[in-house]
Amino acid sequence: MLAIIKRQVRLNIRTALVLGHDAVASVLAWAIAYWFRFNFDLSPSVWTDISLTLVWVVPTQAVIFWALGLYQGIWRYASLPDLKRILFAVSLTALAVPLIVIMFRVQTPVPRSVLLLDPILLIVMMSGSRFMYRLWKEHRLYGLVSKRGESVLVLGAGDAAVMLVKELMRSDQWQVAGLLDDDRAKHGRLLHGIKVLGTLNELQHWADTLSVRHVIIAMPSATQAALRNAVSLCSSAKLTVLTVPSYQDLVSGRVTISQVRRVEVEDLLGRDPVMLDNAGLHGFLTGQVIMVTGAGGSIGSELCRQIASYKPSLLVLFELNEFALYSLHEEFAETIPDVPIIAAIGDAKNRLRVRQVIQTHSPQVIFHAAAYKHVPLMEEVNSWEAIRNNVFGTYTVAEEAIANKVRKFVLISTDKAINPTNVMGASKRLAEIVCQALQRATTTTYFEMVRFGNVLGSTGSVIPKFRAQIAQGGPVT
Repeated sequence: MLAIIKRQVRLNIRTALVLGHDAVASVLAWAIAYWFRFNFDLSPSVWTDISLTLVWVVPTQAVIFWALGLYQGIWRYASLPDLKRILFAVSLTALAVPLIVIMFRVQTPVPRSVLLLDPILLIVMMSGSRFMYRLWKEHRLYGLVSKRGESVLVLGAGDAAVMLVKELMRSDQWQVAGLLDDDRAKHGRLLHGIKVLGTLNELQHWADTLSVRHVIIAMPSATQAALRNAVSLCSSAKLTVLTVPSYQDLVSGRVTISQVRRVEVEDLLGRDPVMLDNAGLHGFLTGQVIMVTGAGGSIGSELCRQIASYKPSLLVLFELNEFALYSLHEEFAETIPDVPIIAAIGDAKNRLRVRQVIQTHSPQVIFHAAAYKHVPLMEEVNSWEAIRNNVFGTYTVAEEAIANKVRKFVLISTDKAINPTNVMGASKRLAEIVCQALQRATTTTYFEMVRFGNVLGSTGSVIPKFRAQIAQGGPVT
């Protein structure tokens, strides 16, 4: 409540200051109009006329300005609409002042030239002071003298780039050195005072010439191919790459154009995210006992996070890696304390341990994500371990699921199981065949298999390597 009162007091003080400013402008404009009318020589009698008429002029103008909402705007963001309001308000005062003089029979004569000059001078003073204040707040007045912030080149000269440049001019963090765009019709043009220097292929030249180490890609609606090309050019020039939010985020209003961020792998892949069937998943997971093998891995842990959001009655985390299981358990204890968690250490190949966990907690659904999935490591010397873990581990957990009447068994497989060309893919294809064979022999457990592609950020995936390469300025191999 106190904060609201303080804010209201500040607003009232600012409104009073702006009202006082415009009242002073009214007095000055009226006096200067007389000064021009009498050839810069004001006698005492003229000063008397000015004083007598100001008693009527200033209150009339103040009432009109207030009634038309001139004091609802913020000077820092003064723009064309504010200028239009000032023009309209002053035009009304230009009509109202002579009417007031006539209606109230003001004895002091007002020269017609004063009635014409006063509105012009008033518009100049009122609009000029507002725009000068905005320029000062945006640092443009002294930005020409002292360079502020980190120099940056902007790739793109479209609408997004125009908005970005406008926003960055208010920032102390960045100083826009120039723009690059492949549209040659824009070369040499100025956008908010910033020159379009050349094409994107000239990035290396302009970065060296202007001593720039940062680039912002302002092409939110560009294709992934165009974005990859821009990132490649930045990587070749060893520049730090930033980008603006996506076109969808900008349109939705969730973010603003000035919220630049580092380029992520998702920006370059050009794949739409999978939309989950929330209604179906609620019926599948909510209130059920769910077990996830390989729960500490990157895929398994993300599965657990997604499953936990559907409020299962119990979530059993089955994992061989002690530290990974501990980390996940600690995370869930802090982020989702209302979901019961069991952290069970065990090897999917250990039938006795798998049986004990399943019989103790009676899961209705098992997600089997425990696997070795790093393609190069599973070749040559580790091939047998890939077979043991990915095939026999799956067989062990699946058989125990059938024996203990688990309703559903979901195998997390890989797209590399399609016509496999490596040991990892072949081992996962064998695991699929095992599940298909077991399905024919049972009606108590329903088997499903899901083939994942490159999961962003998963352990053993090439994506973290791409991220590291982008962060280091490239090249992306």
